[in-house]
Amino acid sequence: MKILLSNDDGYHAPGIRVLRQSLARLAEVTVCAPDRNRSGASNSLTLDVPLRVLEVEPGVFCVQGTPTDCVHLAITGFFDYEHDMVVSGINDGANLGDDVLYSGTVAAAIEGRFLGLPTLAVSLCAAPGDARHFDTAAAVAHRLVSALLARALEPSLILNVNVPDVPYAALRGYRVTRLGYRHRSEPVVAARDPRGRPVYWIGPAGPGQDAGAGTDFAAIAAGYVSITPLQIDLTRHGALEPLRVWLEGID
Repeated sequence: MKILLSNDDGYHAPGIRVLRQSLARLAEVTVCAPDRNRSGASNSLTLDVPLRVLEVEPGVFCVQGTPTDCVHLAITGFFDYEHDMVVSGINDGANLGDDVLYSGTVAAAIEGRFLGLPTLAVSLCAAPGDARHFDTAAAVAHRLVSALLARALEPSLILNVNVPDVPYAALRGYRVTRLGYRHRSEPVVAARDPRGRPVYWIGPAGPGQDAGAGTDFAAIAAGYVSITPLQIDLTRHGALEPLRVWLEGID
């Protein structure tokens, strides 16, 4: 059994190191992750320049590219063996609600699914100044991967797992959730570079807006691990027939 690990925080991030140690008890683990923090990279592929890959220690490879680049390279020919599963994380911070549209952590898992492997993305819901219990998220990942090895799920599913930043014993359990969504993002942050020219930082994500019962936000707030099944198909199937009717009036 061979598991590929990736993330968007970079190969050196504490989350992926703790995850590697935990999953190494279950399978042969290889890390292929960005050479630096690529949070917010989403599903982008690097197509305009070649990619360089460096083995920084046995079994740990870094790529001058995005999380999607890393998983794509690893599965489509960089290695001379096949992987059986992709696990992305542990992300330093939550990936709740519409975060999944931007998250490189989730994108790495999606790329694994695109290429035919079972996948999950794991995030620790830590805020600045929190304790960062990566060991808790690693223990959760270990249990979920063990369960997937014992009983496979529908192949099209991508599991988006968010873990409260508490000691493992303090977790209240697991909940299957849907994605909530956030309020509008905070305004851009204006600043000046050393030469006095204006520069701008993207503002922080907004708080949860749809955070009611059944959402990933609600599960985390109540102290539960949130597990949301994602799919690649973005088609709004309920709109297909109304759209056909609407098109009938167009010459």
